[in-house]
Amino acid sequence: MIIEREMKMQTAAQRPNISGARRWTARVLGGIAVLFMLFDGIGKLAGPQPVVEATRELGFAEHHLAIMGILSLLATLLYIVPRTAFLGALLLTGYLGGAVAAQVRIDMPLFTNALFPVYVAIFVWGALWLRDERVRMLLTGGK
Repeated sequence: MIIEREMKMQTAAQRPNISGARRWTARVLGGIAVLFMLFDGIGKLAGPQPVVEATRELGFAEHHLAIMGILSLLATLLYIVPRTAFLGALLLTGYLGGAVAAQVRIDMPLFTNALFPVYVAIFVWGALWLRDERVRMLLTGGK
């Protein structure tokens, strides 16, 4: 009982009070990124014909879809859980970096296609930066 109360107090102390606007901005940015990644992962696992064709255009075989879908969903689930959000953001960044490489490899238009995963990564890290003081400290060098 005492340990539980101390843990709750420590958790509350670790969570700084952030403004409502900051909290909602983080929720919206993170929500957009999560929805996109869920759509992407589930789409790869379900394997509808347009997804299969688009994946083949990028140079991947159809059997790669399941692996990519699982990795996408795993990283997204880690990002959703507050305790593992930083690890999830790192894994999503790697996954999205691979998506950029695949787009660039086939000469897709830069700002609309090739950089779209970068825009998603900005939403992922932007949301994390807005809601987590430790991430702000890490990214700003402790200032």
